[in-house]
Amino acid sequence: MKELQLSDAYAVALGAGILGTGGGGNTYLGRIWLETEFRARNVCCRVIEADEVDDSAVVCAIGTMGAPTVGIEKIPRGDELENTVRVLESHIGSSFEAIIIGEIGGANALKPLICALQMDLPVVDGDGMGRAFPELQMDSFAIGGLDLSPLALGDCHRNQVVLHSVSGPVQAERYARNLTIEMGGSTALAMPMMTGHELKRTLIRKTLSLAKALGEAVLGAREVGKDPVEKIIDLTQGRVLFRGKITDVERRTTRGFSRGTMKLAAFGDPEDHLEIHFQNENLIAYRNGRAVCTVPDLITLVEVENGEPIGTEMLRYGLRVAVIGMPAPVELKTPEALAVVGPEAFGYKNVPFQPLPGNLL
Repeated sequence: MKELQLSDAYAVALGAGILGTGGGGNTYLGRIWLETEFRARNVCCRVIEADEVDDSAVVCAIGTMGAPTVGIEKIPRGDELENTVRVLESHIGSSFEAIIIGEIGGANALKPLICALQMDLPVVDGDGMGRAFPELQMDSFAIGGLDLSPLALGDCHRNQVVLHSVSGPVQAERYARNLTIEMGGSTALAMPMMTGHELKRTLIRKTLSLAKALGEAVLGAREVGKDPVEKIIDLTQGRVLFRGKITDVERRTTRGFSRGTMKLAAFGDPEDHLEIHFQNENLIAYRNGRAVCTVPDLITLVEVENGEPIGTEMLRYGLRVAVIGMPAPVELKTPEALAVVGPEAFGYKNVPFQPLPGNLL
C-alpha cells in the first residue's frame, strides 16, 4: 500500500473500529472528517513503510486524548491536529518528516491521516498499540523506553500546551490527562517524537494495512450476503466469544475516561451471560463468572447482521452483537509490556492473562 484515497476511507474506518476494542473515538465522525479533507484537497494520503524512514529523520505520533463520549458531543473545529503538531515543531526548532499513528483503534487511526493531509506529510504503516488503550504509557514506544516528552496538547480554542520534560510515561499521562480535563475533556495530542531509528525499533508494523484489509473484508461480505464475523476472524486469528443481546449498560465519564460495564444474554439461552468491563476500551470479558478474554488481547463487539463495530460510547440495550476475541500483537505479550497493559495494570490483580492462541500480525 503506497497511498490511501477517498474511496478507502470507509474501509479503514471499519477496520480501525474493529481494532479499537470499543475505544479510540467514534469512527463515523472520524470518517466524515477524513472524507471532508480528501474532498477539499483532492489528493491521496501517502503511506510509507518504517524502513523507508531515514534513521536520522524526526517523526511524531498523532492522536487525540479524552473520553469517547466527549468526542461525540464536542465536535472539533478542524485545525487542532495540525496546530498542535506545529507548536511542537516550533518548540524543538525542527520539522517532522512523517506522521505516526499513535493507536490504530477507532477514530485515532483516522486523525493522523487527516493531519498528514493537512501538512502534506506521509503516514507510516504501523502504530504503537495494535489496538487502542486508554493511557499514554500503554504503547510500544513507552514500553520500548522512548521519552514521551516533549509533547504538545491543543484544544478547539487554540489553547496550546507544551510539556518540555516529564519524569516518565506515567507522569506524562497524569499531567496530560489533567490538562485534557481542563481543556474540555478532549484534546489533540502530538507525542512521542522520535528518530527513524527509534521508530523502526518500537513500531508495531503494518497495522494500517490490517485495518484497511479488515474493512474491505467486511464490506465484501456484506455485498455477497456472507457473515462478516467469519471474515474478521480469518484475518485476525480471532474467535467468537459470545453471540447475544445487550441487556444492561452502566457507563460514566470520570477523570477523563469512559468507565463501566455491560451485560449480555445469549441468543436462545437467557441464563448464559457475558459481562464486559471497559475503560474507554473493553478490558475483560466474563462468561458466567469466568474470565474468557483479557487485555492486552482484543475484545470487540460488532453487529451480527453487518459486522459494524460498536464503540463503548454507542452501547445500548437491545443491540444484537457478536463478541470477538483477537490475540494481541506479539509486542504486547512480553513481560515488560504485560506490566503496563496486562489485567493487573488495570487493577485486576486476581485475573491472570491467558493469551488467546496466535498473534494479531
